Amino acid sequence: MKRTAFIQPITILLLAPLLLGACTDAQMASRNLSKASDQFEVLRRVVFYNGITDAYPLEIIGLCSIRSDDRERQIEVTCKTSGDQYKKHYMGLSDNMTYIVEQLDPRPVNVDHYRVVFKPQAIIPDMDLRWDGDAVPAPQINRNPIDVAPPGRAVESPSVDS
Repeated sequence: MKRTAFIQPITILLLAPLLLGACTDAQMASRNLSKASDQFEVLRRVVFYNGITDAYPLEIIGLCSIRSDDRERQIEVTCKTSGDQYKKHYMGLSDNMTYIVEQLDPRPVNVDHYRVVFKPQAIIPDMDLRWDGDAVPAPQINRNPIDVAPPGRAVESPSVDS
């Protein structure tokens, strides 16, 4: 029983690359293009179209990542504007509202290997601490070494020579 419990995970790990490799060049290129766009490397145009009014209420052009949220019936478009500046746009989808995403520039991708993006800085998150007004007060730090004495000793006043 113990041997079977050990061999099954090893077998799955060995067969997983074979199953991942069983895809077409088009599927691998599509997967790698999607990863590139999620890293803001692909220039795209996103056009929203209202089928009743024949109007285009919104057009977005830039280095954008797109997520479709079927549960909320909306599309989220996050675009890199410059450096570390980003904008996020939402558009609700309905029976008469649709969208088109066009990749404006060709992008070289590898169809022989899938792309993995690992960001070690994501392991340690940025944390913002917020204190309520009546919560625990921030500690007061005494930065004057003259006022600090070891336990059991009195604090001596500094002498001032004139």
